[in-house]
Amino acid sequence: MDPLVLTIVVAIIALIAGAIAGKFLFSANTKKQLEEAELLAQKITAEAQQAAENLKKEKLLEAKEKFVQLKADHEREVNDRNRKIAEAEGRVRSQEQSINSKNGNLDKQIKENEATKENLNRQIEAQNERRLALDKLVEEQAQKLEKIAGFTVEEARNQLLEAIRQEAQGRATAIQQEIIDEAKLKANKEARKIIIQTIQRTAAEQAIENAVTVFNLESDEIKGQIIGREGRNIRAIEAATGVDLVVDDTPEAIILSSFDPLRREIARLSLQRLVGDGRIHPARIEEVVEKTRRQIEEQVMEIGERTLIELGIHGLHKELVRMVGRMRFRSSYGQNLLMHSRETANLCGIMAAELGLNAKLAKRAGLLHDIGKVPDEETELSHALLGAKLAEKYGEHPSVVNAIGAHHDEMEMDFIISPIVQACDAISGARPGARREIMQQYMQRIRDLEQLAMSYTGVEKAYAIQAGRELRVIVEADKVGDADSEKLSFEIAQKIQNEMTFPGQIKVTVIREKRTVNVAR
Repeated sequence: MDPLVLTIVVAIIALIAGAIAGKFLFSANTKKQLEEAELLAQKITAEAQQAAENLKKEKLLEAKEKFVQLKADHEREVNDRNRKIAEAEGRVRSQEQSINSKNGNLDKQIKENEATKENLNRQIEAQNERRLALDKLVEEQAQKLEKIAGFTVEEARNQLLEAIRQEAQGRATAIQQEIIDEAKLKANKEARKIIIQTIQRTAAEQAIENAVTVFNLESDEIKGQIIGREGRNIRAIEAATGVDLVVDDTPEAIILSSFDPLRREIARLSLQRLVGDGRIHPARIEEVVEKTRRQIEEQVMEIGERTLIELGIHGLHKELVRMVGRMRFRSSYGQNLLMHSRETANLCGIMAAELGLNAKLAKRAGLLHDIGKVPDEETELSHALLGAKLAEKYGEHPSVVNAIGAHHDEMEMDFIISPIVQACDAISGARPGARREIMQQYMQRIRDLEQLAMSYTGVEKAYAIQAGRELRVIVEADKVGDADSEKLSFEIAQKIQNEMTFPGQIKVTVIREKRTVNVAR
């Protein structure tokens, strides 16, 4: 305990003792009691002083012990610090020695490198002298070769590069053809299986329509009634129906000619009613034609609705239903458009089902892919783009719109059913008996094929055979090599594919034959 605190404690005890003595003084006790109180106070004071002295000694001893301990800790820290400083000085001295050693080695290496550099410079000078001598020798040899061969170095180099280029191009064409053939075999294997199964599961008609209709009569006397006085009846019929009536020497028959089958059907039914009724005059003709036209419109809606029911298609806009019915009276290359669209729809549904796709959506797109061919008004758009526009207008699914617009590659294919519709359209149009081609168009296509092949250098003759399904190209053996014939076949096939329009596929065969004839006498 602090000595100041001890003195305060002693003073407090003395005060207490004085207070006790005063108490005894003022309490009117006897003198004896006062003396006893003083003795008691002195005793307490002596005991307090003794306790204070003892406490003071204890605290002094504790302070000395703590001082000794702090001194020992301080000495230990100083010793540790001195030891670390000594270790650091040792490491510094070691690093200095290592650096001095490395400096010595570097000086030695620098001297060695300078000696090596001088040696290399001498070698480079020697090599330069040898190269100059070699260049001079090569130049002399090249001049001698030019004199012997009759070619300059540049001409020989160009000739060699041209030969290498032709060889590389030939090999590249062969490799490209091999890759294409292999890819076709692998890709067509499964596709052929699906297409064959699809075609086998679809029954289709092979009948085609003409641009004329023959209206049979019971007797030739009715022809006069149809013609009328000064031809007024026949003119009224042609004006009301838009169909040309050909009345010739054909017994008991009148030919109805028009590019629009719907008009021919209206004319045929109107003539049938007029002949059956017997009253044939301009007013009656206009009345019957108008009534027949309304009946055909109703029939068109019925045909469209019946077609949708048979195909299992629902929710089609009524204008699209009417266009589907109008397809019954429209033909394309002699193929009935409704039959073609129904066949395409069935093929699309079967093929989509085989591929695990939405068969109903594919069937819907297949049915509507040619609605652009039966518009109410003439337009400059192609039938594919017009059909896509109509389908979008009447709220069809975007995949159906894209399939309609892309089935002739006039739009980019964004949905998986688009190539299916394109393939099924080609299958329906290219099958045997589906379409009929006009003779002039057929002959022109054959001539175009042959002229395309004859435009290539080295082609001697070209023949389009098998109704234009194969092109035989005969080349001159002296101008076209074996490698060139493969390249020529590939190029002709690519040009036909890019520039011509044709159903199905065309096989290009290049024939190269070398014959040598000698006569022994």
